[in-house]
Amino acid sequence: MSSTVSGKSGTWRNWAGNVTARPAREVTPASVEELSAAVRQAAEDGLRVKAVGTGHSFTAAAATDGVLIRPQLLTGIRRIDREAGTVTVEAGTPLKRLNLALAREGLSLTNMGDIMEQTVSGAVSTGTHGTGRDSASIAAQITGLELVTADGSVLSCSEKENPEVFAAARVGIGALGVITAITFSVEPTFLLTAREEPMSFDEVTGSFDELFAENEHFEFYWFPHTGNCNTKRNNRSAGPERPVGTVRGLFEDEFLSNGVFQVANYVGRAVPATIPSIARISSRALSARTYTDIPYKVFTSPRRVRFTEMEFAVPRAALVETLRELKAMVDRSPLRISFPVEVRTAPADDITLSTASGRDTAYIAVHMFRGTPYQAYFSAAERIFTAHEGRPHWGKVHTRDAGYFADVYPRFGEFTELRNRLDPERRFANDYLRRVLGE
Repeated sequence: MSSTVSGKSGTWRNWAGNVTARPAREVTPASVEELSAAVRQAAEDGLRVKAVGTGHSFTAAAATDGVLIRPQLLTGIRRIDREAGTVTVEAGTPLKRLNLALAREGLSLTNMGDIMEQTVSGAVSTGTHGTGRDSASIAAQITGLELVTADGSVLSCSEKENPEVFAAARVGIGALGVITAITFSVEPTFLLTAREEPMSFDEVTGSFDELFAENEHFEFYWFPHTGNCNTKRNNRSAGPERPVGTVRGLFEDEFLSNGVFQVANYVGRAVPATIPSIARISSRALSARTYTDIPYKVFTSPRRVRFTEMEFAVPRAALVETLRELKAMVDRSPLRISFPVEVRTAPADDITLSTASGRDTAYIAVHMFRGTPYQAYFSAAERIFTAHEGRPHWGKVHTRDAGYFADVYPRFGEFTELRNRLDPERRFANDYLRRVLGE
């Protein structure tokens, strides 16, 4: 091993600050060979191994008391195949850098989530997604994967090569190995027109099926303690480009959505009784606007206000009923919720443990400002979501376990059998995986 092994074992913390770990050692490999060697060395030392990205998961998916692998030297584009419409990137590449690099090459992912701080491997391993009628999560855009397995060997998989590993490892929660490279399907850059406008809760839920069917990417935010929602429709456009003006962008995206929102949350945390009034004001703060730009500038937005989040995937047909139950619960409870509830969709995919595996899906995400007690709200929400066979996002707060997942994922056994084969010694295990996948 080279100087990439750091003898120090500091405390690792996730972005939200709700998960900490003290690894025995940290390794920052500069190549796939060094990563393989680190996994083999860990086995000799009887230590478990976890790779971390940027810590954007709210669960302890990446926490370890063994060897913590930091992939920040494994970054950049390995190759672009314009004929096949694919790009292969190193696992530690942040989505932000991937999006910028693709844009320079005149390329884009078809769909993406609304945050681009994560590494590509962290984002796909936990099932990160945006919203889409026809286009699915980031993992569903993968055509090939390379991972280092428990014995240190490098395994490549695709629909043709090791297809059973490919079916599972695209959303592998770090249980099957350490991803070293990902090949994504990409397309020539296109333009999206975003239309953001306020609508009432009753209006959105009453016409949800039409709004979903008429737009390539539809999402909305409902502000608890109000009947107000903000909606966003993104559709492909012939142009011309009409980006958000710099002044308006700074005012709405930075000042209102981050600056004022942060202050409002501090006030709400100190004096919870003020939250309903703040919610009424903030739900009306953003006016309607339309703009046209390249995909990542439309799909993503800065998120500087830190929070804790739970998100469940329910069958799309159950969305409206589930959301109305959530609103009724908040309305009759003493809870004070300062963060909007986010609703998105995804078509069914064929990935073993993807939250949209085998079913058309809607996502409902609930958030609490960092440092505010969230347990009462989240457990009440979780009871509603699980009554509708909800599947929690692998990287967000939930209390579900392997028994529950065996019921809501028809192919759960397929994943655990593959894990037994690839990692019989549980080199990549941790407490979180023990809970969600069983022993």
